[in-house]
Amino acid sequence: MTMMMTMQMMLVMQVMVTTIKIVVMIVMMMMMMMMMMMMMMMMMMMMMMMMIIMIMMMMMMMMMMVMMMMMMMMMMMMMMMMMMMMMMMMMMMIMMMMMMMMMMMMIMMMMIMMMMKVMMMMMMPLKKYFVYKIRS
Repeated sequence: MTMMMTMQMMLVMQVMVTTIKIVVMIVMMMMMMMMMMMMMMMMMMMMMMMMIIMIMMMMMMMMMMVMMMMMMMMMMMMMMMMMMMMMMMMMMMIMMMMMMMMMMMMIMMMMIMMMMKVMMMMMMPLKKYFVYKIRS
């Protein structure tokens, strides 16, 4: 009787142990699965973050490029404007010079005319005198 009881107990114990083992295995598997899932999720998140950062970087680069282009354009425009201004200034200078020259010429002409007149005035009496002399 006792022998039978012990045998039964042993059997029950064995079954329990096996069941516990199985349960533990299942739990372990579940845990592992959870861990794996978590890891995967983390990886996915990291990847997403990386992607976002990459995209942001690309956008920044593009913006920088555009800004640079704009700056270059502005610089070019400024340069062109400066050149134009310089040209205009040069033209103005030349024009001024020409005007000055013209004025000088005019003054010179006037002076010469005046001189001529004065000379004529000076000569007039002599001429008259000479004419009278010859007549007489």
